[in-house]
Amino acid sequence: MTSRIYYTDPSCVTFEAIVTRTLVHETRPAAVLDRTAFYPTSGGQPFDTGRLGLVDVVDVVDTGDEVIHVLSAALAEGDRVVGEIDRARRQDHMQQHTGQHLLSAAFDTRFANATVSFHMGSEVSTIDLAGPATSDDIAAAVRDANQIVWENRPVSIRFVSDAEAAGLPLRKEPTRGGQLRLIEVDGFDVSACGGTHVSRTGAIGMIGVLASEKQRSGTRITFVCGGRALKALETYRDAITGCVRTLSVLPPELPSAVERLQLEAKDQRKALSRLQEQLAGFEAERLVNGAIMAGDVRLVASAMDGWDVPGLKALGTAVARHGGVLAIITSAAAPVAIVIARGGGVNVDAGRLLKALTEKFGGRGGGKPELAQGGGLNAAPEDILRAAKELVAGG
Repeated sequence: MTSRIYYTDPSCVTFEAIVTRTLVHETRPAAVLDRTAFYPTSGGQPFDTGRLGLVDVVDVVDTGDEVIHVLSAALAEGDRVVGEIDRARRQDHMQQHTGQHLLSAAFDTRFANATVSFHMGSEVSTIDLAGPATSDDIAAAVRDANQIVWENRPVSIRFVSDAEAAGLPLRKEPTRGGQLRLIEVDGFDVSACGGTHVSRTGAIGMIGVLASEKQRSGTRITFVCGGRALKALETYRDAITGCVRTLSVLPPELPSAVERLQLEAKDQRKALSRLQEQLAGFEAERLVNGAIMAGDVRLVASAMDGWDVPGLKALGTAVARHGGVLAIITSAAAPVAIVIARGGGVNVDAGRLLKALTEKFGGRGGGKPELAQGGGLNAAPEDILRAAKELVAGG
């Protein structure tokens, strides 16, 4: 059985150990030690990385009795090694995990909204709450949790039996029996947990919620702590500064400025659509006058610069109204949008022709024999039109 240093001393990042067993874990060399400070993936917290001697530890797996260290190269049984944990990764994980305890406790204490799951990602972490949470609820819980951070309360570890745990104000029922490891934030939270945590809440730095979304009957909260919170703040600062500079507004005015731009863009798209519909009739006359023969089909094949997809469709339809003409109209740049429309008396299936082109050039789309539309074709417009002409001429 592996002795787990991180249970009693989460701040330990250097230790000595003996390799008690070697093995292959999912095709990679691995080793079991008599004692380890490497934390394995467990309880929503990712594994530690670092080195055993000169060998990199690339994964850590908990089997229950043993901790398996997956390695970049093999060690030998009986080797004495010095283990070195990646300090920055360990510190980050301790900040996120202890911050999660505070945030979950704040929701539970103030709103009786329990945390049902926790996941620590590489950039952000999430908790899933059992019930709904309004923006005001979230803001209040974040304030409560950060108040505990700023008070720099001690975070302690202790081990208790089932009977002792039954008499304690645990935030949630333990998921297993036997001896329990408790993490206690002085005067605020007591939880059974096997993860690594800071020794005082001040080391968390700050807790920030980045997003929330409804999850069935509950709420998923996305949050960051410590160094991740600082990184998020820097990202938002740079983004807001850029927007403020571009739009010439103050930060509080950004939402209304963006909304105004969206409305203006929507109005412009509508105006463009109307103009293209009007222009389509005149442009169709020009295109039909320049039609060529592809086999026995009178063909209009053209790439149109500056036309959006609705405009291409309007143009293709306008060409087809002339009768006896097949229109193949594309946008002028890749990835290419395409519209195929046939007029009366033309024996070409527009849908089948589009399918043949998307099979050759990628993209997708569909339609009927009279009209088909697609997009995402990954080739130059002239190559697509050339292939279409060959398909039409070949029957």
